[in-house]
Amino acid sequence: MLLAAFPWDALARLDLRAALDILIIASLLYYILNLLGSTRALQTAIALVLLALIFYGARWARLEMLEWLLANLMPYVVIALIVLFQPEIRRALAHLGRAAPWRRFSSRQTAEAHDDVIMAVSYFSQQRIGALIVLERDVSLKTYIESGVPLDAVVSYDLLVTLFRPESPLHDGAAILRSNRIAAAACFLPLSLNPMISNQLGTRHRAAIGVTEESDAVAVVVSEQSGAIGLAFGGAIELNLAPEQLRQRLADFLVRFRSQSPLPAAPLRTEAAGWFHSRERKE
Repeated sequence: MLLAAFPWDALARLDLRAALDILIIASLLYYILNLLGSTRALQTAIALVLLALIFYGARWARLEMLEWLLANLMPYVVIALIVLFQPEIRRALAHLGRAAPWRRFSSRQTAEAHDDVIMAVSYFSQQRIGALIVLERDVSLKTYIESGVPLDAVVSYDLLVTLFRPESPLHDGAAILRSNRIAAAACFLPLSLNPMISNQLGTRHRAAIGVTEESDAVAVVVSEQSGAIGLAFGGAIELNLAPEQLRQRLADFLVRFRSQSPLPAAPLRTEAAGWFHSRERKE
């Protein structure tokens, strides 16, 4: 019975163009379902399905007022969804752009700039000076650069130490590095809203995670309370790094620029359900 009911005629008309069409649609649906499953959009999608069911139920039952109300609300619901999920949409488009085959494979960062960053971070760790340094990669951080004090100065150990001294007016906020120059200091970054982040991590760590959720940047953070060094990338953070470990991580990013893989494997890496566990006190 089942074999007799199968639409064999439609299968016989399947050609290369139709197969390609099906493959593209399947890929788009897979990408959308992955996006929905990883964000609050899943609950919103369920609510939209319920609204659609109510709408067609009202049409079937001839509830004219309810049908009219839902029909007139639909255009505004679409606009509200675009506004509500603007961060997720931007992140998805940025991820798609990073996966494009025409992207560049040359790093903007230089080894010399990394050496100065590592020396400065080592000093901050020893002196327990809080610091947040963001290394721009391919996705522009212009919006965040404009929120701080523009510098456009060559990266150097002395300048970084001067910027993050507690008595410096620019020590709050982040320093953003573009190529081998410090584009700006005292920059405001978006705080991560990930509910899995430990409440033991303070604002500085949340900002480091937040900017890497919105872009492909790499953020180096030093705890003011413990002096622990952390490295954030792709919405994940690796804590309690030694300076040599940090040097190796940054070297990996320099060699494999724009890699879609997460942080290099290490015993201290935190991810998935075990993200962000540390012994640090809240800053």
